[in-house]
Amino acid sequence: MGASVTARLIRYVWAAPWTAVAGALTPLVRLSGGRARMVARVLELEGGFLPSVLRRLPPGGVAAITIGHVVLGRDAGVLDLTRAHERVHVEQFERWGPLFPLAYGLASLAAWGRGGDYYRDNRFEVEARRQEG
Repeated sequence: MGASVTARLIRYVWAAPWTAVAGALTPLVRLSGGRARMVARVLELEGGFLPSVLRRLPPGGVAAITIGHVVLGRDAGVLDLTRAHERVHVEQFERWGPLFPLAYGLASLAAWGRGGDYYRDNRFEVEARRQEG
């Protein structure tokens, strides 16, 4: 196995606990009329019951959210529009692994503590916006 293949495998295993949690939603998404597809080694789930859940998430609803190597989106158009941004979050899960939700939460608290917005000024969101192009 080449070094890059080994490194990729390590990143997948490190993020696997969260990928498994989100991936377990696949049958529910499909049974509720949604779709599942692989795009560039990331599972994208859209439609079905997801729009009603995503609209309830703070801040004021979200169009898409990344959990490990899974992106949950309201619909295919949203996934197309947010793909670059959400792929940065996939990379963040690869870096932080099972600790990413904790790190993200602490970054939100730090942003809020500095007088900023807990979402827009979160360092992980700033990085995603910067790298998405």
